[in-house]
Amino acid sequence: MLIRIVFTVTFIILFDLYAFQTVRTLTSDFRLPVQKMIRIGFWVFSLVLYTLALMAMGGYFVNASRTFLVMLTGLFFAMFMAKILMVIPLLLEDVYRILHKIVSFFLSAKDVDKDEAKGFLVSRKRFISMISAGLGGLTFAGLGYGVVRGAHNYKLHRVRVSLKNLPESFRGLKIGQLSDIHSGSFWDKNAVIKGVEKLMKEKPDVIFFTGDLVNSVAEEMTEDYIRIFSQLKAPMGVYSILGNHDYGDYHQWPDRHQAQSFNTPFPSKAHMSPMQVANLEKLIQVHKTMGWDLLMNENRTLQIGEDKIAVIGVENFGAKGRFAKYGVLSKAYAGTEELPVKILLSHDPSHWDYQVIKNYKDIGLTLSGHTHGAQFGIESALIKWSPIKYMYKQWAGIYKTGEQYLYVNRGFGYLGYPGRLGIRPEVAVITLA
Repeated sequence: MLIRIVFTVTFIILFDLYAFQTVRTLTSDFRLPVQKMIRIGFWVFSLVLYTLALMAMGGYFVNASRTFLVMLTGLFFAMFMAKILMVIPLLLEDVYRILHKIVSFFLSAKDVDKDEAKGFLVSRKRFISMISAGLGGLTFAGLGYGVVRGAHNYKLHRVRVSLKNLPESFRGLKIGQLSDIHSGSFWDKNAVIKGVEKLMKEKPDVIFFTGDLVNSVAEEMTEDYIRIFSQLKAPMGVYSILGNHDYGDYHQWPDRHQAQSFNTPFPSKAHMSPMQVANLEKLIQVHKTMGWDLLMNENRTLQIGEDKIAVIGVENFGAKGRFAKYGVLSKAYAGTEELPVKILLSHDPSHWDYQVIKNYKDIGLTLSGHTHGAQFGIESALIKWSPIKYMYKQWAGIYKTGEQYLYVNRGFGYLGYPGRLGIRPEVAVITLA
């Protein structure tokens, strides 16, 4: 542990010294008082954020407000990413210099001196420093904006989906979808209320929530947020499923090495400690308190007159990475065979390629979330890009294979980086046709 701490601290110091080269180069012509103020400010700002971050990780801010913790996280993340982008051009410049020195061995001293006499190396150094500072400044400003304005800048996405064998009485059915609320990250309740109101103004016939209500523990759903999300109502009900974060698998439970009793209510989750089981039971109760019908490898029937369609809800099933595979689609599907249309709620979109379109050809529509669109990217009429696309083939919006559709919600909340830049939080309305 000590070796790891020493290594981390040494890396951070060297990393900051590298980034500081940009500040030193660009302030070299400034008046001495201004030069000192900027250079000292760089180190003071970094040291303060590092200290506060360490204190937060050490549990010193347990009673601090969510707003303070979110702003601290956002500032730290913005600073760290800004420095990474500052370092990249400096690193490339150093690689160039090394190559230049190697090449110089094969050139006459006269040729090398001639290049230096023209001032190429000096001007290039300042130019690279300007690029470094520009990248760092834009990154810090952009990520800061993503926290202050982007985190709750909800966007309504409307989609029409034509499903094979859809009964006539269900044509025009309006589905509202939210996903990835991550209530433990929220810091602006009024903004969250507006997001809920945005969906309710659409007057959906049915609402589906596709997982990740919390980050890790059920207590993140405070009474205030239970009250806010209890406002989600629809004539045909509100149905929900669990996401990978809802099980508490990422939390360090004090009794994590203690086995469950033989009377556990979740025999398929034998790795869970008693405290983790109690947390999951509490979260299940939160869904009930809000009036949501939680589907844990189960199905329900929606009916209009004599016509019926199925809603199938599986527990989390991640086909990528180390995400849990609690979902049992065969169990959830059982009993829906004769219904003409089936809608599947499955948190992780990788489940669709892995199992749904291969083995369940009659599931016409799958609703997912999970990716958040990485909370960063570009979405316009011409470009749709996010780094998450290199991990998930389906990461935002509507996809189709044969007669089967998948809709991946960009998420209502945020996790890790407490903001969004380019990929706005989503309220989705899907109309069946």
